[in-house]
Amino acid sequence: MLKRLVVTGYKQHELGIFDDKHPGIVYIKKALENRLVALLDDGLEWVIVSGQLGVETWAIEVVLALKSTYPNLKYAVLPPFLEQEKNWNEMRQETYRSLISRADYYNTITNTPYEAPWQFIEKDKFLMRNSDGILILYDSENEGSPKFIKRAADRYAEKSEYIVLTITADDLQVLAEEEQMDNWDF
Repeated sequence: MLKRLVVTGYKQHELGIFDDKHPGIVYIKKALENRLVALLDDGLEWVIVSGQLGVETWAIEVVLALKSTYPNLKYAVLPPFLEQEKNWNEMRQETYRSLISRADYYNTITNTPYEAPWQFIEKDKFLMRNSDGILILYDSENEGSPKFIKRAADRYAEKSEYIVLTITADDLQVLAEEEQMDNWDF
């Protein structure tokens, strides 16, 4: 049973999204919501993210919206190092601080600012050891940064009961087409 789920995926810029009003965000959030609701009905209690911009931020926004229906749902933000947001623009920093201020749990995985890529590897290991599964927005044809955690999660799942779930570009396309069909007047 999935009680603790890591949610991750692409950073905004990897999806070509440079504006919070981009229409693709609606479909990504809807796909996340659909998956989370199904898992909540099966006992999901925690959503865990590292707080990176993009899919993880949108996942937190979905969790916050779902809390009115699922008041026991909690989320944790576990960045790989201190001051993750240090080089982000002011608006992104504000969004990040707002999301971590409302988190049910927040802590950094290492207690230093960014030092080297090993901190991302340790973050991935820590998140997997402390969760029952992972939901990744990931397309094998456009790997981007999620490829590293996807490969690690697949390896971890081979040796344990870990569950690896994905949302693909095809899933988003189907969702967008269904939404458009629902909006047609016949």
